[in-house]
Amino acid sequence: MARHLVTSALPYINGIKHLGNMVGSMLPADVYSRYLRQRGHDVLYICATDEHGTPAELAAKEAGLTVAEFCAQAHDAQKAVYDGFELAFDYFGRSSSQQNVEITQHFARKLNENGFIEGRAIRQVYSPVDGRFLPDRYVEGTCPHCGYDKARGDQCENCTRVLDPTDLIDPRSAISGSTDLEVRETKHLFLLQSKLQHEVEEWIAGVSDQWPHLSTSIARKWLTEGLNDRAITRDLDWGVPVPADTWPELAAEGKVFYVWFDAPIEYIGATKEWADAASDGETRDWKSWWYEADDTVRYTQFMAKDNVPFHTVMFPATELGVREPWKKVDVVKGFNWLTFYGGKFSTSQKRGVFTDAALEILPGDYWRYFLIANAPESDDSSFTWEHFTATVNKDLADTLGNFVNRVLSFSRKRFGEEVPAGHAAGEAEAKLGEEIARLLGEYEEQMEALQFRKAAAALRALWSAGNSYLEEKAPWLEIKTDAEGAALTLRTAMNLIHLYAVVSEPFIPTSSAAMRGAFDLENDTATWVTAEQAKALDTVPAGTAFTVPPVLFAKITEEDLESYRERFGGAPEA
Repeated sequence: MARHLVTSALPYINGIKHLGNMVGSMLPADVYSRYLRQRGHDVLYICATDEHGTPAELAAKEAGLTVAEFCAQAHDAQKAVYDGFELAFDYFGRSSSQQNVEITQHFARKLNENGFIEGRAIRQVYSPVDGRFLPDRYVEGTCPHCGYDKARGDQCENCTRVLDPTDLIDPRSAISGSTDLEVRETKHLFLLQSKLQHEVEEWIAGVSDQWPHLSTSIARKWLTEGLNDRAITRDLDWGVPVPADTWPELAAEGKVFYVWFDAPIEYIGATKEWADAASDGETRDWKSWWYEADDTVRYTQFMAKDNVPFHTVMFPATELGVREPWKKVDVVKGFNWLTFYGGKFSTSQKRGVFTDAALEILPGDYWRYFLIANAPESDDSSFTWEHFTATVNKDLADTLGNFVNRVLSFSRKRFGEEVPAGHAAGEAEAKLGEEIARLLGEYEEQMEALQFRKAAAALRALWSAGNSYLEEKAPWLEIKTDAEGAALTLRTAMNLIHLYAVVSEPFIPTSSAAMRGAFDLENDTATWVTAEQAKALDTVPAGTAFTVPPVLFAKITEEDLESYRERFGGAPEA
């Protein structure tokens, strides 16, 4: 089986992420990783907190902590939330790790040796009130492209255009709010992307046919506009230091690398963290996943569209310029935005539902299923409480949860706590098996293609097929005239429950474990269901003991819905 490297865009350290962040990167990466593991592949899913840059310093200052203390606490807080969503990272690292420092400095030295880094004197915003230069996010103002009045000095959150602090209209200090700003000369390192444009174009031409349209269109737009040389250092107290052995003058001034230079390198750094964290007697070869791995590893990245340029153009340019055989991405799965009633989720503006609050309301499986079933793949999609409620109640509570509960409860009531035998499978069961095998094949096809909404629709269709079979056979009526026929129906339905438990695990892992745990099966080590097994529906034989698990999914009531609106906002939809 293939080796699959999976990464999702690194969540930034300054605060708990919202649902839009979750569905745009980490959650689909987890669903895909789980699926690949079930199919027998060797999978390494790596992620980390992105801890450098101005927002970390500003957030630490606001919290009254050192940046190191703030980042350590925030990393643990984020990891606790991701555990609540059952994100099964192989390793969740930190971009401030020593491993990332060493690899980032190695990349910089190699780029410099190869003529792709140049020191330049530039004019930069300086605040006399703060007594310091103000890099990127330390400057706020009005975007010159779209007029958004809360744009940051590195990127406009509204139109996603990459900016320089000197581009902003009516700039102000993010530290003091002072508008008494000057432009002074200072020296920084520049990555000469313009010299690498042709190589990036050739690389994208060779791999982008496997990418979704969103990713290719963004990458080609940037290439059409032309790659500019960009500063990769900043005047900050916190970050990967410029190595003194290569740039002694800049190191003496305390320059650090720009967060968007070192953050993508942390995918490699976190993999080395994973290897270094191996227990005694365990060997983990981090380099085999990243170095000279083009023929042995398939690498898939997941991210929202605002991160796509950095991963399809800027980081590949860095890897190409190093002139070493580091693994470059095979597929970039880009997502549009999930909005909140048509407006943007925003960490900085605290607009929308944040992941820690979501888990206070309902368990992770509710959110996992809804978000993936409505993933913003082809276009932006809107979160509303009404849509969330309808999806939970119809798909999870009624279609799946009710099927499991009524099959097991009815069988226990009429036949006891063992799977009944009944007649041999007949025409209805053969027809059902063919349909289940067909739908399972469709589900697999969509998962392989990274089409998550379509995969969710195929999974939902699998659940619905069981309900249709149950309604057709009606064992509550059948038992009155043919007890053995009713027993066959229930045994078949129980086999469906076990099948659902296995194949639904990437979407709803906790509920899948509960369904699977209902049956006392010895050596139940199946990781997937073959087409033949789907047709036979005989994994759970007669005589197997079972229990009725607690209700898998509770319905959301009108009272619940009203309380959600009151707490988080969102007007009732007509």
